Amino acid sequence: LEADGGYCQMTANPVVRDGEVEGGVLLFVDVTEQRQNEMLRREFTANVSHELKTPLTSISGFAEIMKDGFVKPQDVPQFAGKIFDESQRLIALVGDIIKISQLDEDMLPYEKEEIDLYELSEQIVSRLQNVAQNKGITMTLTGEPVTVKTVRKIADEVIYNLCDNAIKYNRPDGSVKVSITREDHQVLLKVEDTGIGISPADQRRVFERFYRVDKSHSKQIGGTGLGLSIVKHGAAYLGVKIGLESVLGEGSCFSLSFPDE
Repeated sequence: LEADGGYCQMTANPVVRDGEVEGGVLLFVDVTEQRQNEMLRREFTANVSHELKTPLTSISGFAEIMKDGFVKPQDVPQFAGKIFDESQRLIALVGDIIKISQLDEDMLPYEKEEIDLYELSEQIVSRLQNVAQNKGITMTLTGEPVTVKTVRKIADEVIYNLCDNAIKYNRPDGSVKVSITREDHQVLLKVEDTGIGISPADQRRVFERFYRVDKSHSKQIGGTGLGLSIVKHGAAYLGVKIGLESVLGEGSCFSLSFPDE
């Protein structure tokens, strides 16, 4: 049964006395979460199939044209380059799916260690500076050295994906500001951008796998559509809270709250 936006499973059994039915017992079980998980699994399977099929179809098409001899010798490098690009896209997609699966199943054999969050963020900003400059975007980091106990590799992945998204969904001559502060017994890392922003309706789904806010520009933007999902699962693995504030057309601010131990 569907009721109040959720799902309920009903089991009915008769109450029998001396061979006659005197009443009934109705058992109602809330199966909303189960139904939602089933729907997410079906949606995920459909999305994975689509995302894997697209680059494979391109690779197959280019390879077939080359195999049949329809490509001039001077054009072979161009076709080979397209095959390489699509295969790299496929590798990145499979890699992201594996990361999410490992985080989901708690299969990563890492131990927490003391790391300087400012130093880690500085390295990530440095790695992304060329990408930002090519799009005319200014990246800055503010704050001071602060030590937190976390898993360096996963923290790197989470912060990198937030910064990478802030660049991808920004506007020309925009900015990305990464800041680290101490607030109320926690270390707060914020990634603010001046990009397209996220509507309230999209904010509820933005961490879902393959969900894209700007679907019309998803091909131009690139990526696998799993960045924020990796952020969500990585933060859960680390015990870090995620915050999101956004205004459509003005920009977004994602925050990570690390326990200040």
